[in-house]
Amino acid sequence: MKRSPGPRKTTHLSDSVHRQLNSYALVASAAGVSLIALAPLAEGKVVYTKTHKLINPDITFDLDLNHDGIADFGVKNRFAQYKTHYGIHTFETLTARPDRNGNAVWGHVVSTTTAKWTYASALHANVQIGPTGKFLSGAGMMVSGNASTWSGRCFSSRRGSWINIANRYLGLKFVIGRKTHFGWARLSVRLNQGCSAEIHAILTGYAFETIPNKPIITGKTKGPDVVTVQDLSLGHLARGASAIPAWRIKESQ
Repeated sequence: MKRSPGPRKTTHLSDSVHRQLNSYALVASAAGVSLIALAPLAEGKVVYTKTHKLINPDITFDLDLNHDGIADFGVKNRFAQYKTHYGIHTFETLTARPDRNGNAVWGHVVSTTTAKWTYASALHANVQIGPTGKFLSGAGMMVSGNASTWSGRCFSSRRGSWINIANRYLGLKFVIGRKTHFGWARLSVRLNQGCSAEIHAILTGYAFETIPNKPIITGKTKGPDVVTVQDLSLGHLARGASAIPAWRIKESQ
């Protein structure tokens, strides 16, 4: 005679586990994928997002690393130009800034006798971003340029680690719930020559590690522990569910 099963035990998940599962569910539901299909993420994954975003003068791009609908960082391209009786003066600055408490950008500080400059570092590929990283307490300048035209002559200057470079990485530290995670964003930047001083940047990808406090390697986009996500733009969200199939998520081979 079979014994009737007793009452099932109820398992209580911790708040941190709930938050992680909710984060994965947000990504999965937007892509039309069930949470079960993303179950391996619970064991730890690098979530890499492919994108192509232009950050031209007078544009601020809000970077949502983990697709939870909340901006984690902002990349601001500030442009200003004015005329005086001496000539035309142009100023432009590209800055990476944390948008939430606990978030930070990898960078360095340069001090002189008259000023203190805080720069966001332009990291190469294969750099480990983790707890020992050199993170700033606030925003970091990527590149700035200024130029003036006096009597038909051009005077210009520029500074920063991101002057005319391709495929370099911002090292990023950010918070999901109360846990610290690490990530990166890949950009190429061009500063126009001469007296225009215009800065143009392209964001081509970004990634984060799902395990709290686990380091991530800049530029790593393939492997059994990498999930590749096609960027879901605000335009897709505005068009509703009919646009969701355009967003694909797959595990890298």
